Formats: sequence, structure tokens, C-alpha cells
Amino acid sequence: MPNATDAAAEDAARLSHNAVDSLPQGGLADKLRLARAEDRQLRVKLGIDPTAPDIHLGHAVVLRKLREFQDAGHRVVLIVGDYTARVGDPSGRTTLRPMLSEAEIDANAATFQRQAGRILDDDPQRLEVRRNSEWLDMRTTELLQLLGTTTAAQLLERDDFAKRLAAGEAISMLELLYPLLQGYDSVAVDADVELGGTDQKFNLLLGRDIQRAYGQPEQAIMTMPILVGTEGRRKMSKSLANQIGVTEPPEEIYGKTMAIPDEAIEEYRRLLVDQLTPSEELPPPASAETSPRDAKRALARDVVAWLYSDQDAAAAERRFDRVHVDHEAPEEIDEASFSCEDGQLHLPGLIADEFGVSRSEARRLIDQGGVTLGDSQLAPGEHDVAPERADGQVLKVGRRRFRRLRRG
Repeated sequence: MPNATDAAAEDAARLSHNAVDSLPQGGLADKLRLARAEDRQLRVKLGIDPTAPDIHLGHAVVLRKLREFQDAGHRVVLIVGDYTARVGDPSGRTTLRPMLSEAEIDANAATFQRQAGRILDDDPQRLEVRRNSEWLDMRTTELLQLLGTTTAAQLLERDDFAKRLAAGEAISMLELLYPLLQGYDSVAVDADVELGGTDQKFNLLLGRDIQRAYGQPEQAIMTMPILVGTEGRRKMSKSLANQIGVTEPPEEIYGKTMAIPDEAIEEYRRLLVDQLTPSEELPPPASAETSPRDAKRALARDVVAWLYSDQDAAAAERRFDRVHVDHEAPEEIDEASFSCEDGQLHLPGLIADEFGVSRSEARRLIDQGGVTLGDSQLAPGEHDVAPERADGQVLKVGRRRFRRLRRG
């Protein structure tokens, strides 16, 4: 039988699989060893600011790692940064993030928490959800104490701050304050471990310094890779329109996964689907027996099955083949009812309502030839059509979105 030290080291190696950093060296094993000695769960923290309402597969990389901690018996502390969202995380930014209203933050936070439940175990023994407005709306004396834990020189060592300073760009006091507020979150929830993307490494390490200043044991940290978007170059982001949302319909997830470049297949599979021990290796994404297309189809099925079910994955693949291989409309198409008060159907408005895009985006899709009504591709500027032309016809938007139009 392995001794407690060996078991902790083995568990730490398994839990840190796929991580970019696990710091300090041996720190996670030490935390596991102490938790076992004290017969308690580790408190594993992730803080996410609700600056956008939806979770995409880029977020899911870290959430999936949190689920591994839960499955190992530990407690995840998910911090919804409703207070820090008012400040704006400067990580990877060259300008100050725009302020969100409290209503936007609250709406995004509620959506984010609900969607995170698709990946995390919602057992109260394994999941604790907090909002950092509980402790960050602090008195001035408490804020001054927090400010006293860190020097300006420490903050300006941060890579993105240093680059902006060297370029003569302004850095606001709010941006300098953000890493301190995130670090104080670790104090407030007694974090043993904190996870984040590689762009959060500075903030996570600063959290250790702030915990030490408040007399707490310093957390171990783990950073996870940043998943590239569907174009395979930049990080996945809704603002870059290269995201795959975890609550998108199965056929959308399948189709978008099929659109990723071949060189991204292995990364997507490694970070999202395959659960391996450190000693195991992934098979190559393509070989003489497995073409990149077949590897991508398998990946798309696995991603849909993970977020939905095997049945949904099979149905999504059938729909994809019908539309993109056989070039036919899907067997089942949702209907959209419309009315025409001024005698014309305004398609950008209908597309916006049915598919959750903006009217300007809908107009752009039409003007770029991405919308078909019946058998005819709409011409640039063809935003309004007679109701007789639309009634009973299939509206196709992009490659995968369909509605059968019915006049109400």
C-alpha cells in the first residue's frame, strides 16, 4: 500500500494533468496531505467576472478541471465577481474595460451560474457559489488595509501593465486595484487552491501574497491553457465571434466544432474530452486509418455528448450530414410566425428575434449572401419581402440555422 505522502503526490499529479503551471512545486501535494490529516475537503476557488452572459468552451476548460477536483471529493468555491466586474479585469487588455450596469452584471451572473451547472456537480457538499460583493463593498479602513499589502512596483511588474507603461499608455487606478480585489477573494473564502487561465497567473500568485499578509496559509495555484477559438488563432471569445457556447443547440455545437482547423483537433480533444492520467498519451488526431475529417467528426460527437447526450450527438451528426453533405434541409424545422403591419416582412428583425443576433448582424448576413429564402439567396440590401413570398418558405441563415415561416 502506498503511504500518505505517495498517495498525495499521485493525486496531485493526476489533478494537475494538462495544467500549464502548478505552483509552488509540490504545493498541491502538500495541500492534499494536510487536508487528509485534518479529514477535510480542499477549498478550490475559481473567480469569474460576469462581463458576458454566456459560457463557452474556453471557460469550460477550467470548469472541467474544477469538476475533476469535485470528483476527487473536494469542494469548489465558485466566485461570481459581481463586484470586480464593475472594475474590469485588465488581463490581456490594452485599454480600460467599459463599465457594466448593475442590472447587466446581475443578469449575466444569473445566466453564468446556471450554465456552469452543466459542467459542475451542484451537490452543496461539493459546490459553494458566492458573490464577491459580499465582502468587497468594504469600509475605507478595510480598503486601506488591503492597499497596504502590496506595492505599486509589484503591480507594475505585471506583464501587460509593464508593456503599457513602456508604451506611454495610461493605466487607471481601478486597473491597479483589480488584482488586489481578486486576491482578497482568496482571503474571504479561505482558498486552499485557486485555478485560472494562463492570463491569470499574476493575479493568482498575488493572491498568495495577500493571504500571507492577512495571516492565512498561502493557496496553491494552477493555470490552464487558453483554448483557441473556432478559427484556430486567437483565444475563444464572444467579442471575437469565434466561440462555441455550452448551451447552444447540439447541431450548432457540432457544426462549429466541424469548422475548427485540423491543427486544433488534438488541443480540443485533450482539454475538453479525454480524461487521461499523466502517463497516458493521446492517439494522433489523424493517421492513415483516421482522416482529419473523421477525427473532427468524432470530436464533435464527443463534445455534444458531453454537454447533452449520446442521442443528441447522433441527431446533430445526422442533421449536419443532411445539410452539409447531402445539401438538403433538416427533416425537422422549427416554425416562426410573422405578421406584417406595413405590408412587408422586415427580415433583419425576424432573424434577430429568432436567432438571438443583433439587427445589424442580421443585415450584414443578408448583404453578404448568407441568407436564403426558399430556393433564392437574398440579394444585398434585400431586407424587406412581401409576405406572400415568405409564407410557408424555409428561411436559412448561415449554414446551420433554419426556420419555416408562417404568416400569423
